[in-house]
Amino acid sequence: YGSRKFLLPSPFPASSSWAAVGAMAAAATAGSSPGSGPGDSPEGPEAEAPERRRKAHGMLKLYYGLSEGEAAGRPAGPDPLDPTDLNGAHFDPEVYLDKLRRECPLAQLMDSETDMVRQIRALDSDMQTLVYENYNKFISATDTIRKMKNDFRKMEDEMDRLATNMAVITDFSARISATLQDRHERITKLAGVHALLRKLQFLFELPSRLTKCVELGAYGQAVRYQGRAQAVLQQYQHLPSFRAIQDDCQVITARLAQQLRQRFREGGSGAPEQAECVELLLALGEPAEELCEEFLAHARGRLEEELRSLEAELGPSPPAPDVLEFTDHGGSGFVGGLCHVAAAYQELFAVQGPAGAEKLAAFARELGSRYFALVERRLAQEQGGGDNSLLVRALDRFHRRLRAPGALLAAAGLADAATEIVERVARERLGHHLQGLRAAFLGCLTDVRQALAAPRVAGKEGPGLAELLANVASSILSHIKASLAAVHLFTAKEVSFSNKPYFRGEFCSQGVREGLIVGFIRSMCQTAQSFCDSPGEKGGATPPALLLLLSRLCLDYETATISYILTLTDEQFLVQDQSPVTPVSTLCAEARETARRLLTHYVKVQGLVISQMLRKSVETRDWLSTLEPRNVRAVMKRVVEDTTAIDVQVGLLYEEGVRKAQSSDSSKRTFSVYSSSRQQGRYAPSYTPSAPMDTNLLSNIQKLFSERIDVFSPVEFNKVSVLTGIIKISLKTLLECVRLRTFGRFGLQQVQVDCHFLQLYLWRFVADEELVHLLLDEVVASAALRCPDPVPMEPSVVEVICERG
Repeated sequence: YGSRKFLLPSPFPASSSWAAVGAMAAAATAGSSPGSGPGDSPEGPEAEAPERRRKAHGMLKLYYGLSEGEAAGRPAGPDPLDPTDLNGAHFDPEVYLDKLRRECPLAQLMDSETDMVRQIRALDSDMQTLVYENYNKFISATDTIRKMKNDFRKMEDEMDRLATNMAVITDFSARISATLQDRHERITKLAGVHALLRKLQFLFELPSRLTKCVELGAYGQAVRYQGRAQAVLQQYQHLPSFRAIQDDCQVITARLAQQLRQRFREGGSGAPEQAECVELLLALGEPAEELCEEFLAHARGRLEEELRSLEAELGPSPPAPDVLEFTDHGGSGFVGGLCHVAAAYQELFAVQGPAGAEKLAAFARELGSRYFALVERRLAQEQGGGDNSLLVRALDRFHRRLRAPGALLAAAGLADAATEIVERVARERLGHHLQGLRAAFLGCLTDVRQALAAPRVAGKEGPGLAELLANVASSILSHIKASLAAVHLFTAKEVSFSNKPYFRGEFCSQGVREGLIVGFIRSMCQTAQSFCDSPGEKGGATPPALLLLLSRLCLDYETATISYILTLTDEQFLVQDQSPVTPVSTLCAEARETARRLLTHYVKVQGLVISQMLRKSVETRDWLSTLEPRNVRAVMKRVVEDTTAIDVQVGLLYEEGVRKAQSSDSSKRTFSVYSSSRQQGRYAPSYTPSAPMDTNLLSNIQKLFSERIDVFSPVEFNKVSVLTGIIKISLKTLLECVRLRTFGRFGLQQVQVDCHFLQLYLWRFVADEELVHLLLDEVVASAALRCPDPVPMEPSVVEVICERG
């Protein structure tokens, strides 16, 4: 058992040299010879393949410093300082063998020996594979190191030769410098004398050079010559020769200055040439104040000529160019010229200080105001169009061109004046679009009037109210969207003035939202309400269908359209202004009140139409001498027909509404009211002479306990409420007309027949049929009170007449 100790070597070779590694590889090769092949292993090839993979994973874990437990995500295994750990750094074979002898039986010791031999062979095979795979790299590294040693030896030899050559060159350079020292000093002196002679030659040739430059027109070159020699001639003017040169140069310079002034005063050249003339005159010592005045005077002449050209384009005879072309002409001509003048003035006369700057600012302010007046005149001619794209482009170029003179002449305030013009034009465009929306709304109303009148004139069916309402609503909304898109161009990012505070705040909130959108909605409500202000002859000229359509339009605005329009406006124009604006709820309340007034006026107008028929039918008939009734009067049939037409008309725009529970047979109920014993007792001819007094008393007592009817109660936004209001007005008119007449027996019976006929058809239009019962009961009762011989008709006869009618 103890003799097996030699089979437990260390897992790694003790030698650290590559020779030891090679020996290990050779031993591993010998161990894996055909004599001890895979067949010798107890497990065979199938068992060694997974073991090799496990060993490869073990080498990776050793490389990354992980134990098996850590690699598997479990807590670490045994203590790394344990001497019995085969994979630990402190492994002790003696201790490990002692532990095995104490703890393991013989069979387990044999299995451990077999397993260890198999692991050693696998490790040897892995080491051999590793050496074979990296053998070429080892050889290449060795060759590279050998070549580097040879190259460094050659480089050291070359550096030594270079140092020797540099020392020789330094010695030669020192000997040459010592030899040429005297000659160098002489050459320096001669070079100084040569330069001085050249300067003297230039001075002696200066008069002739100046004369030649003046003759050739090279005024700039002549001034530069004079500037170079002036200091020397001034310094040595006590010498006769230099004094003569100076006198000649002054004569030539005076003639040069005269020619420059003449050229400057002629003004035939452009602004750069005139600025050059002024610059040369200043270099010749001419007075700056006088040149400044002449410079501005000449500049004024050129700029005024540009202004006259712009004013000629605005004349009545030639056709004025479009606004974009006009602003381009003004920007390239006047504004460009003003920029050149300002830049040249500041460059030439900067020595004058604040006084000169104020003079230039006053000059620019005066001419700029004239230019702005011409621009405003041209912009005023564009207020009639509906498209803002060309106008906004023109304003953008106008504002953009004035940035440069605004920066050069901040004291003149040109940029602020240009911004004010743009803001003023924007306000005018908002007012123009508001007028356009109002005109579009009035045009829609005119179209509706024509469409409503066309069927009556031509005798053909026209569009329905629902279609007309949809056309008006869509037309108005499209005009509003077009106006918003047109004014939104003023706030586009590519426009130069869109970042101004006015266009980021007040223009969006007070201009577009309040002035344009809110102003138009309120104007539309006021226009609609104007149809309700004159209910007389003027109000009668308004078609009732138009009143109904406008009321529904205002109601739709209150429910959805106003909120949609204002939301669309707020999304397109991001308001950065904190000024108060009109809440949506306020506008919705105004629109709802307008719709209510229009619907109430519609009820009054339609009630007035039916009331006029009833009033004339009562007033034009002789009720005392009328014949016994055989049928329903035609006017009652007309009332029912008109009420049915109104019901259809209102039903096109408004919902049905809520009704009270109807009786099983309202017509029979009405008939029973008229044929009750109380009514027969009231009309019985057996009353004593005091019977009329008793009848009045009974009628008055009945009125005390009956429900009061409010004829002009508020109208709800539904069909039942509208028809109820119209019928109440009509029946109340009938009641009042009956009270003014006296009836005979047959007249009373005719009223009884007519009222029963109305009850047969009108109860279905109202919210509560009891209302029709009460009003018609009052009509019959009033007729009976005004009848000397109140004998009612038999109920069956009344029913037959009404069914036949």
